[in-house]
Amino acid sequence: MATMELSRRFYAGLPAFGANTLTSGKRHISSTEECFRIGLLVPMCGAAGLWGPSCIASAQVAIAELNLENGILGQQVELVLVDAAFEADGDLYQTIHEMIEFGEIDAIVGMHISAVRQQLAKVVRGRVPYVYTPLYEGGEESPGVYAIGETPDDQLVPAIRSIASLHKIKNWALIGNDYVWPRASNYFAKQCIQSLGGKVIYEQYVPFGVDRTERLIDDLEASGAEAILLSFIGQDAVDFNRAFGSLALDKQIIRLSCAIEENGLLAIGEKNSKRLYSSSSYFSTLNTPSNIYFKEKYYGQHGDRAPALNALGQSSYEGVQFLAELMKKRLFNPSTSPKNTISAINYRSARDATYFNNKSKNLPIYLARADGFKFSILEKL
Repeated sequence: MATMELSRRFYAGLPAFGANTLTSGKRHISSTEECFRIGLLVPMCGAAGLWGPSCIASAQVAIAELNLENGILGQQVELVLVDAAFEADGDLYQTIHEMIEFGEIDAIVGMHISAVRQQLAKVVRGRVPYVYTPLYEGGEESPGVYAIGETPDDQLVPAIRSIASLHKIKNWALIGNDYVWPRASNYFAKQCIQSLGGKVIYEQYVPFGVDRTERLIDDLEASGAEAILLSFIGQDAVDFNRAFGSLALDKQIIRLSCAIEENGLLAIGEKNSKRLYSSSSYFSTLNTPSNIYFKEKYYGQHGDRAPALNALGQSSYEGVQFLAELMKKRLFNPSTSPKNTISAINYRSARDATYFNNKSKNLPIYLARADGFKFSILEKL
């Protein structure tokens, strides 16, 4: 099957907010010059599908800003949208290989799970810049892959310390989806909990979309856990927390997550989110000049009914802006790993981020508590 057909198939039926910035993979050349095309890889179905609309809308804000200025390398910028859900039909990796080979994309900005990133890195092989935007487990060393999100040392460990101190927690449960991010992150979590004199008394991983909520809740009630570190993503996190809240288990067990954001919180519902905490470098309620500016641009472009702003969606905005700075400074080198120190990249960011390399970033980290349908920031970690 030709690449153009694959691109259309991944694009078909996906929502567009300001569709002038999206293309289905067809060559759309401006009257004066070729466009710079970014493959925007986000989940549009499956457990993580609820993040897709906010990722697209946030990336479009960055595209609009760049195209009002000098684009990227003097070219206007377009997004080529690809469904990067783990559960999506079709061969994502062959699609991306062909899109690169035929010159349909000049770079990739990806907001998807780590299992997809690990396979894509082997396919991309440094042929184009690949900016990976969300929080992740750390350790990415593939040439040409720039991981700009939070890692457990920065995000998870301080949050565990704060929750343990705030609620005098000793006994923890670790549950989440069965793939690399939960398992690798929980390695750091267990070390931190043990260093604080606590114990992990229950640990369980569940495949995407598999409903084992009833058994998990029964096990949690019997375990004596005082707090749960939740590593479910998207709809799986929503389903678990709805069931948890409906049984009022919040009265005996604290919940902490690094991946529940505003979209998920809306879906979980106010009555089911009591004593639910989240750790992140971005919340929509941040009252900083950078976030105020970003929110004005976001709602000015998409209107009041735009997808809820959140860390994962906003990371797509930052991914596009980071890519623009990377190309402007001519720092993309396909033969070296971004684990090595490069010149600091200060890019347009709603959270005032600075990137040095995949191991070193200047990111603020906050601990927040669910407060109805929003997160109230408690402290900067």
